[in-house]
Amino acid sequence: MPRPRRTVTARLTHVDARGRARMVDVGEKPATARTARAHGRVHLSAAALRAVQAGTMRKGDVLAVARLAGIQAAKQTAALIPLCHSLPLDHVDVELRANARRNCIEIEARAACRGATGVEMEAIVAVCVAAATVYDMCKSADRTMRIEGIELLEKTGGRTGVYRKAAARK
Repeated sequence: MPRPRRTVTARLTHVDARGRARMVDVGEKPATARTARAHGRVHLSAAALRAVQAGTMRKGDVLAVARLAGIQAAKQTAALIPLCHSLPLDHVDVELRANARRNCIEIEARAACRGATGVEMEAIVAVCVAAATVYDMCKSADRTMRIEGIELLEKTGGRTGVYRKAAARK
């Protein structure tokens, strides 16, 4: 006898029986150590990248301000993503590196906590806001910039264990 087919809403954790979006109840899940690492980049002109590296952008130190913006954004993720849980973050690190060969600024964010749900969104939001900050601070020098490649590279902890993107960057 064939098994009854499950409806899409029965498989989606953020949807109730009537198909409405809901916040998942993680109250019964054990707190475990969780980490996430995300990456993205901002492509910009060679001249704009040189100005960033030289510290001559009119708005100031682009990499320092974007790093702080990314850290602050990770701490505010639950206020930005409607069904995201508020997490007690143990650590957030955002690194920005100029890559002259590719005319871009590489951004990597790491987030860690001990909680009942993962920190992937915090790492991704940190990258997104750091990239948007680079764009904002450099737009007077280059309106052709583009933000791309924002992705989760790895996550650890929780029921699903470890995820690593194939050929993940280090």
